[in-house]
Amino acid sequence: MSFFLMPSPVAARRLFLGRTGLVLSGTAVALLAGNHALAAKAGGDGANDVRILNTALGAELEAVAAYQVGAESKLLDKPVLDLATTFQGHHKQHAELLSATITKLGGKPVSAKSKYDFPTDQLKSQADVLRFAAKLEQGAVSAYLGAVPLFEERDLSKAAASILGDEAMHWAVLRQAVGEPPVPSAFVS
Repeated sequence: MSFFLMPSPVAARRLFLGRTGLVLSGTAVALLAGNHALAAKAGGDGANDVRILNTALGAELEAVAAYQVGAESKLLDKPVLDLATTFQGHHKQHAELLSATITKLGGKPVSAKSKYDFPTDQLKSQADVLRFAAKLEQGAVSAYLGAVPLFEERDLSKAAASILGDEAMHWAVLRQAVGEPPVPSAFVS
């Protein structure tokens, strides 16, 4: 998926259901990692929840790779590089916790792809890299907005809502870094 040609927020939510495209926060998933009975408590087999979490895990792994592209681009000033590696670290923590949660729910965590199709030829400046990352985070916010009501286990919905807030903060910081209003509207879609 190209970050310069990201789908609309509504399309991003649709993509969430059918492919790997969501980003999660470690704090929210940490609430889940210790609970061994989430699927049973939900009254179902939890397969849908595992599928949603695996989609999120796949997106986390993609985000780690995307931030690596930005870090290796040699286009980032030191403070911006520090920010990018901090956000990448968040995504690594998210991926670790998601993987553990999926396993505890009886699922098999997805693995990182061997190669992602990032628009590296379009990254020519620090602003390009920041916009690349901002679109990634915007897609995550939109995907979580769509995911919150889909979980059978309501604790996972709470976690997704918490994660949505984390990703919205990333998006706001990145928007501000490129000189855009950090909060573009009163509502997230």
